[in-house]
Amino acid sequence: MAHENYLYQMRDIKFAVKEWLDMNKLLSCDAYKDYYGIDDIDAFLDVNFKVCRDVLCPANKEADDPGCKFVGGDTQAVITPEVFKNAYNTVCEAGLGPQFSDRSAEGRMPLVWEAPILEMQSGASPGIVMFWCLTAGACTVIQHNASEVLKERFLPKMYSGEWGGTMGLTEPGAGSEVGAVATKCFPTDTPGLYKIKGQKCFITSGDHDLASNIIHLVLAKTPDAKPGTSGINCLIVPKFWVNEDGTQGAWNDVTSTGIEHKMGIHGSSTLSLSFGENDNCYGWMIGDGPVDGRGKGMAQMFQMMNEERLNTGTFAQGCIGSAYYAALDYCKMRVQSPKFTDPKGPSVRIIEHEDVRRMLLFQKSIMEACRALLYTTYFYQDLSHDAADPAEREYYDDMTMIQIPLCKAYVSDMAWISTEQAIQCLGGYGFIEEYAPAELARDCKIYSLWEGTNFIQAQDFNNRKTTMKKGEPMKKWVAQIADFLATKKDPAFADEFAMMDDAFSAYNEILSTKEAWRASNPQLVQLFATRMLHAASMMICGKLMLDQALLATKKLAELGEDHFDAMFYKGKIATARFYVMNVVPGVFGTLKAMKVADTSAIDMPEEAFM
Repeated sequence: MAHENYLYQMRDIKFAVKEWLDMNKLLSCDAYKDYYGIDDIDAFLDVNFKVCRDVLCPANKEADDPGCKFVGGDTQAVITPEVFKNAYNTVCEAGLGPQFSDRSAEGRMPLVWEAPILEMQSGASPGIVMFWCLTAGACTVIQHNASEVLKERFLPKMYSGEWGGTMGLTEPGAGSEVGAVATKCFPTDTPGLYKIKGQKCFITSGDHDLASNIIHLVLAKTPDAKPGTSGINCLIVPKFWVNEDGTQGAWNDVTSTGIEHKMGIHGSSTLSLSFGENDNCYGWMIGDGPVDGRGKGMAQMFQMMNEERLNTGTFAQGCIGSAYYAALDYCKMRVQSPKFTDPKGPSVRIIEHEDVRRMLLFQKSIMEACRALLYTTYFYQDLSHDAADPAEREYYDDMTMIQIPLCKAYVSDMAWISTEQAIQCLGGYGFIEEYAPAELARDCKIYSLWEGTNFIQAQDFNNRKTTMKKGEPMKKWVAQIADFLATKKDPAFADEFAMMDDAFSAYNEILSTKEAWRASNPQLVQLFATRMLHAASMMICGKLMLDQALLATKKLAELGEDHFDAMFYKGKIATARFYVMNVVPGVFGTLKAMKVADTSAIDMPEEAFM
């Protein structure tokens, strides 16, 4: 079973995008000033909400059970449920699909407007949304790196959704160790055209019947490639050949060898693929060919991976939101037991019980904190492309790069915890698949695993992002938290600012401890990497939540207690207080553990893991 009742709410989404973020700054950029005003996002969000409510969420039942069916064969190996076709076509025709990735299009939508659209789509049907999101990512790589000839050949039909797209990275022997890919590409007599031979696995949307062709981006090495990631190339390998005039040709020897039977996202077709079983698979090199065995494939693919990592956090956010609203709805209706303060009184709705309220507010605080982190990062990404000042673009690009691993890892980790709390709110019914949280918990788990596991994200953040450009961007990232705490203090939030001040001191000690370890014992950096990433995420989310609370306080004072929005702003304030006072203290726990520097996990003999 699967959830098919769309309960998502948009009020906090619109608060974040329209009231909190400096949308006037973004919309004054040349890319947007002649096309959009701040209220134009309402039309996109409202249309998307209706699509999610009326099309995607009802289709979610068939997305989960029976899901996609593997029938084998060369030309059509996967059959999707019939309802998927309407869902897919509706999204593409409404302009809510792969069109987002076209950053060269005139009048394109800001990415920070895309974020809530993807969030709501994922909350409606986590499995279905992958069919157009992988295409969008593949388009990004082609748009930024391919020749004009290849762009014209592939992009129009990919942007429209007529053709799909994938990322062909993972292999049976090369998952997180991308440099170990064994797929080969052999040059032909035609410049830029290569013969492909190899296998890929865990390929999301690797085959389906929603698009007439699927364009695979495949990582491969030439026979003389340098070892590791430096020898990797990225090629466009269509399922069916694409002729020079853009028409679809013969099957290109791309074979689906099996479908994965997954814990969740049953509606997403995840496949193993074989390229060139009949020695007749060809693909086009993206960009210049390798030089002295060195390719550009990893740098090219990372453009897609960074996009998909940020999107992954947004997909996880959708599960957080849907699970929370399902739990809230249930807790408002379920009657069970008298109140603790009136043990002989009547049974009450469980939302009146203390621990249930704690669980609900925890979920709400995680939802709003993660949303603030995600939307801020999309906002930075927009300005990194569209700000007029090159120095400003560089600053926002640096901030985006620092926050992407936080968005991917922290949000997906919290999605698993938050959906579990939603299950707990429902009690025994939470364990029953007729209720939404059970499916959403199954679905959200993938987000901590794909696009680089969350430990990979922790490595990236602690070993790469904090040290890039000699550590200067990280200093600026930390400084903006310090500046906020120094300049924005408000007596109404004295306790919360005091908590943040103490946590910030602890976080700076975490950073200095990490740097000392880097020189003396780098294994400890690895051992605490995930916890340090979480500490950084708590700090930035605490700052963002307090910033939102200050704005909500101002709005409430302006509107008055009797205004129809008063309860929303009161909720914002209470939620921010809860996050700062109950989640942010996790920073202290990380520091205390780092001071102890327990190495049991490293020191224990392998044989003792019994």
